[in-house]
Amino acid sequence: MATVNFRIKGKADPSSIYIRLKNGRDIDLEVSTDIKVPKKYWSSAKGAAKVVADYDYKTTNTKLKQLESYIIDQFNADNTNGAIINNVWLKEKINILFNRPNNNDKDSEVYIIQFIDKFIEYSKRRKTKKGTPVAKRTIQHYGTTKNKLLAYEKHKNIRLKLIDINLKFHSNFEEFLEYEQMLNPNTIGGYFEDIKLFCRRAEKKGIPVNLEYKDEDFYIPSNDTHDIYLTVSEINQIRDYKFNTDYLDNARDWFIIGLWTGLRISDFLKLTPNDIEDDFIQVETFKTGYPVIIPIHEQIQQIINKRNGNFPRQISDQNFNKYIKEVCKKVGIDELVEGSKMVAVKNPAGEEQYRKVKDKYPKYELVTSHICRRSFATNHYSKIDTLTIMKITGHRTEKQFLEYIKITPKQYAEKLKAYWREQKRLKNLDQPTETVNAVI
Repeated sequence: MATVNFRIKGKADPSSIYIRLKNGRDIDLEVSTDIKVPKKYWSSAKGAAKVVADYDYKTTNTKLKQLESYIIDQFNADNTNGAIINNVWLKEKINILFNRPNNNDKDSEVYIIQFIDKFIEYSKRRKTKKGTPVAKRTIQHYGTTKNKLLAYEKHKNIRLKLIDINLKFHSNFEEFLEYEQMLNPNTIGGYFEDIKLFCRRAEKKGIPVNLEYKDEDFYIPSNDTHDIYLTVSEINQIRDYKFNTDYLDNARDWFIIGLWTGLRISDFLKLTPNDIEDDFIQVETFKTGYPVIIPIHEQIQQIINKRNGNFPRQISDQNFNKYIKEVCKKVGIDELVEGSKMVAVKNPAGEEQYRKVKDKYPKYELVTSHICRRSFATNHYSKIDTLTIMKITGHRTEKQFLEYIKITPKQYAEKLKAYWREQKRLKNLDQPTETVNAVI
């Protein structure tokens, strides 16, 4: 049976408290706990701090009791599973319990958090296949994934190794993110995409990983999204509405510009007359650094003319998202549609958090800046070739693009019906007059 004892060693005062782990004749280990105590307050007989009025013995003894219980539990579990139990193992367990970093240069080849730290630093210098830097938002997402893994480690009181990233981890981590963190499947899927990337990179570097990360059951969670878009008719309603307040009129004009350029909010809200050349808008997109040239739509030209050659007054992203909901509400875009929006919910600890909740809402409540690109892509799909739209929206593959646009099966059927009707009309035009009259 494993036993744990404590003692102090050395001439220093305060002295370090050492932990000794014994199990029969095979295991006899001793390392410093890095907890210090003045010599005069230490009881060698009890292996604990003395109960005195002028020293915080309770904190010290509580830590030692906690450590004793933890080490015995970990020893019983790891020894049963055939783990190597040595001083390195003992020191590592102490650091995990007290949430201390392990100052080991090889940690990044063992532990996933330390590997991610190195990967993030490398990504800041790395170039993509196209020779461009890795996007800042991509690197930020790596950091968010790391933070979720840290939260999971704290929740489970463990320290994850790369070799621990297996099917059991997949199940446990997915459950943690869904029920403890209250995240939706698509958000969870983004974290698993990063984790699979980290494992691939580690494997390429020759670092031991668990190959279960390649298993088909180590899937990327997702769910069907119900993202909305605005039809051309609705866009025209927004354009024609007369607003009495300047801030809504200004936001509406930016909204129209976003809807007819297909640009991200980070790009269209920064447009100035300097971005116009020969009736084209020419910008280098913020997210990708990709140059885009877009012809000026007549509705955008009307806005520029209305403002004496200028774009609307600059506003923040936050205000834009707030105001365009008001714009759509006033215009009457309020049919009930299925979608997701941020709603205050309580987590298992009773704390209030904001999470996306899927339900039916008035359409204006689901309007955000991203509806601009989605509406642009959806409204132009099938009217012009897909490659042309992709060059403006920045989608790299047709598969990505087709997943992005929002056309229902009924709308596809209507398009086919219209095509057949047009083919019939053209066929009738090619027939002799008497045949056409007979058909009619």
